[in-house]
Amino acid sequence: MTTDLIDLRAARTADCEALAGIHTEAWLGAYRGVLHGVDLQKMVSRRGIGWWRGALSRGVNIRILSIADVPAGYATYGPCRLRGTGMDGEIYELYLKPEYQGLGFGRTLFTNVRETLAAKNMAGLAVQVLSDNQPARNFYRAMGGKLSAKSWYRIGGRRMELSIYTWLPNIP
Repeated sequence: MTTDLIDLRAARTADCEALAGIHTEAWLGAYRGVLHGVDLQKMVSRRGIGWWRGALSRGVNIRILSIADVPAGYATYGPCRLRGTGMDGEIYELYLKPEYQGLGFGRTLFTNVRETLAAKNMAGLAVQVLSDNQPARNFYRAMGGKLSAKSWYRIGGRRMELSIYTWLPNIP
């Protein structure tokens, strides 16, 4: 048991149920009204406990954030998959349960993952977010991200715009 209020660590198999719950709550909070209800439910239902077990067994980097021993958020990250950004690292996902948003925990998780990537000699960082997710876009801008490109994603027959934010190699 930790005596710290905030705990950041690599996710373990025992965290899979919590990760599935965080994903579901965060996605429903972030994308209700942005994605069609059926499409949103399909996306959420794909990320059950088994999906998270598989991700961990494949070696996906998952950082979990706990507040007073309660899992509150997570980030997945690794080498940049976005061509043309010039960045070595990427945060694939960063989500918090809605009740923990707006309290500085996202900043803590983001900074920790960014430092982890830098320690692995991954120069620069990229993140992509649905352009219609204004709170996420505001967060990444507040974290110093520069909107550097747009991309597209198709979901449920709809073409959705993605905004790509980048950070130069130096850590603030």
